[in-house]
Amino acid sequence: MTKTAWLFPGQGSQHSGMMADLLEAYPPTQERCDLAASILGWSVLDCCAGTTGNLDQTLYTQPSLFVVESLLVDALKDRGATADVVAGHSLGEYVALYAADVFDFVTGLKLVQKRAELMNAAGGGKMVALIGFDRDALLAAIATTPDVVLANDNHPGQVVISGTPAAVDTLLTQVKVKRAVPLNVSGAFHSPFMAEAAAEFASVLGNCTFHDAVMPVLNNVEPHPTTEASVIKERLRQQMTGSVRWVETCHALATAGVTQALEVGPGAVLAGLVKRTTPDINVTGVCSIATLPA
Repeated sequence: MTKTAWLFPGQGSQHSGMMADLLEAYPPTQERCDLAASILGWSVLDCCAGTTGNLDQTLYTQPSLFVVESLLVDALKDRGATADVVAGHSLGEYVALYAADVFDFVTGLKLVQKRAELMNAAGGGKMVALIGFDRDALLAAIATTPDVVLANDNHPGQVVISGTPAAVDTLLTQVKVKRAVPLNVSGAFHSPFMAEAAAEFASVLGNCTFHDAVMPVLNNVEPHPTTEASVIKERLRQQMTGSVRWVETCHALATAGVTQALEVGPGAVLAGLVKRTTPDINVTGVCSIATLPA
């Protein structure tokens, strides 16, 4: 029997036109956006149109993606689609939990809003995407360089490192990399340097009600399937300071027998990562109502 995963992209997949098709072709969109505006204090529709905030700023990016991807989840479910397992990359993990009925839309959006505020306010860190390197040499250099960590293990030939600017720069002098791309972020996300923000977020998380997932979830910090609410909450608590272990997530999907996946959200970032790691898993993009499976 074919097993299907739903995968949800995170920050970096956003673009200004990502609401257009939903607003035109999926009737619940306007009501959902009105509800989101009452929580956020600003309009996702206006943000995507460029009249409010900056869609590429963490404060606006994360809630906007959550709204868009949650609508695509609802549209999939309206058509009777189901998944055998779900996973999300960084911010996308929150949509995965929404898809698995761990929490409702309002709870999820409030968590994402707080997360975005804390991450947007973080400072003093640096993140750099590395492409083309000797993996063993890189991991050895990270292990011996203080104040820098592997933040995103995206596929065997592409990772993101995170830490203090001095530490990140030092590491780059120690390893040969085909390409190093600094990320436009305010802090050292997915590293111990987010500990203060994570502690504040944990107090908010602790007051939220989580339910057992209706399908197995693979979490970023521990990509082993679980449906247990308390385990999911603890793993989510660790996410802000922990690494996104996407390579292991892909292998866990393959081990679970997944042969097809839907990337639910704008862009095709995850499709590329999965293809480079586990090419036997076929990924189809669901970025709009027009691309929903029949």
